[in-house]
Amino acid sequence: MAAVTRLLRPNLRNKNKKEFVFRSITSELTREENEQENEFRVLNLRSAQQRDVKKRQYKKADVPPPRTHKMATDQDWTAVWPAPRSFHPASVPLPIRQGYVEKGSAPSKFANAELMKIPNFLHLTPPAVKQHCEALKKFCNPWPKGLETAEKWKNHFPIDVVTTDYCQALPTIRNPEARRVKLSIKLTDLKFDPHAKDKFLRLVGERYNRETGLVTIVADRCPLRKQNYDHAMYLLTACYHESFTTEPWEATKSEADMEYYHYDRNKSKESVEAILNWGKTPATEDEKLKATKGFITCLEQLINEGENEYNLNKYKEEVIKMLNIGGKDK
Repeated sequence: MAAVTRLLRPNLRNKNKKEFVFRSITSELTREENEQENEFRVLNLRSAQQRDVKKRQYKKADVPPPRTHKMATDQDWTAVWPAPRSFHPASVPLPIRQGYVEKGSAPSKFANAELMKIPNFLHLTPPAVKQHCEALKKFCNPWPKGLETAEKWKNHFPIDVVTTDYCQALPTIRNPEARRVKLSIKLTDLKFDPHAKDKFLRLVGERYNRETGLVTIVADRCPLRKQNYDHAMYLLTACYHESFTTEPWEATKSEADMEYYHYDRNKSKESVEAILNWGKTPATEDEKLKATKGFITCLEQLINEGENEYNLNKYKEEVIKMLNIGGKDK
């Protein structure tokens, strides 16, 4: 019995191996069939022919050299840059650089965004401005005769008007500061008598500069420049005509009420004439000795303007001359 078992054992082992291989193959086939059944199959009614599609090749165009290499030195620049435009490096024959680099020089003009951002004035070169002026000459009138120099301008147009225009990057072009008007005129260009001059200076007050002799009126109360200009002209005209007006109470003013020193209306006139006519008995008023015009002017200037080196020396000279001190005859 043991011998029969030894003979049959190898056959049983081979049979088990074959059975295991067969079962594994069967399970794999069953798995593939299940996957094929679960996969969604596409119905292709029209078979597409597969063709080899070649990619389109783009040829890069040859970039010509910059225009500046062909420009002549005596060319007409107004034909190259006739109007305002953004900066173009190939059209400007100048080695322009702009920008900031930590190390090295500033970027060149090619592909430089900084040069394209800012406005340029390449269209306003001297030759271009000259051409514009020549084209506008036919629309202009000849310069009026008698105004060849600045002195003649001042004689005919003594009033200076100063206004300011602003250029700004805002939604509106209007600037509230542009409404201000500054009007100035020299006091010597206005004709006054002594009473009118004193009254005019009192009306304008601090608007008169004694060092420059200018009367300045600044108007900015109105919203428009034209309105402020009319207002400033009105103020100047009103002050000028009002200065010539004499009120009835002004004739009753005494010496203590005077705003300034006036020789003819002061008691010093009697004192000076008494000194000059000391020991003399003139028969008529015309024979009396009177103060000279130079002395009167220096005395009024000394008292009205105050004591300084010039006024004191001038007053001293006029007193010596009037009293004939030094033994010299008049």
